[in-house]
Amino acid sequence: MKRKINCESARAFPIEKALAKLGHFPQRTAEKEAWFLSPFRSETQASFKVSKTMNRWYDHGEGMGGNVIDLVCRILKCSVKEALAYLNQDWPSFSFQQQQHFNTNDIGITLTKIQNIKHPALIQYLNLRGIPLHVAKVYCHEVWYSFKNSKFFAIGLRNDKGGWELRNRIFKNGCSPKSYTYLRRINTKLIIMEGMFDLLSLAVLNEALINDSDVLVLNSLAFVKDIEVHFSDYDMVHLYFDRDGAGRNVTLYLTNKYSHVLDKSDGYKDHKDLNDFLCHERKRWN
Repeated sequence: MKRKINCESARAFPIEKALAKLGHFPQRTAEKEAWFLSPFRSETQASFKVSKTMNRWYDHGEGMGGNVIDLVCRILKCSVKEALAYLNQDWPSFSFQQQQHFNTNDIGITLTKIQNIKHPALIQYLNLRGIPLHVAKVYCHEVWYSFKNSKFFAIGLRNDKGGWELRNRIFKNGCSPKSYTYLRRINTKLIIMEGMFDLLSLAVLNEALINDSDVLVLNSLAFVKDIEVHFSDYDMVHLYFDRDGAGRNVTLYLTNKYSHVLDKSDGYKDHKDLNDFLCHERKRWN
């Protein structure tokens, strides 16, 4: 029977391992320290230091630090008791050589595990983006992969050619073959969006609309020309693109070319995209 850890023994739990379990990986490492992007905010320069010798962390951006229990409590917004239970859990014992390997054309990327979303770091990331777990599970999976001898995990949206769009709090990438994601439900209306979080956001904001429409997620604006072949199958095509220069240009191109293609971005006209609008509305709801 596994012995439960207490506060004293938990403080010896390596902070680097705790951060990895929570989905945070070092930007640079040395013999006595490691530097991370802060898990508490968005930043481009690593300001979060972990002392390997003292097993303590210090966030230079906020001028505060602590031990591993403090860290877990703050990241997961949980009690000390809950943090101890979290640290007491078994570590995933994946054998990356024994896992089933999935086809990918990316040199150096190997998909090792695809499952329902359950990792706390990914659930926390979804919460930050305003997406309930039950909504994300309908469209996405938890994807584990290795790249250049490092292990990663992310929220994955599968495309029509079997590739994946991969997102976590730190990385935005994907594996080949690249393509769009087409959800066919034999409806007369088609909704087109740029990325997975546009899809998830609209599913939160208007579940009935998503359920009553066919949905196409471009995953890249480069696929615009490829998807035009589908337009003749629908009475209406609604666009929910980002309100930046690229998104506005594609919207203008499609609405000028096709009479049944409509721009629906006015619904979030004061925001950069659907997810930005959702996060704003979520604050109002709370």
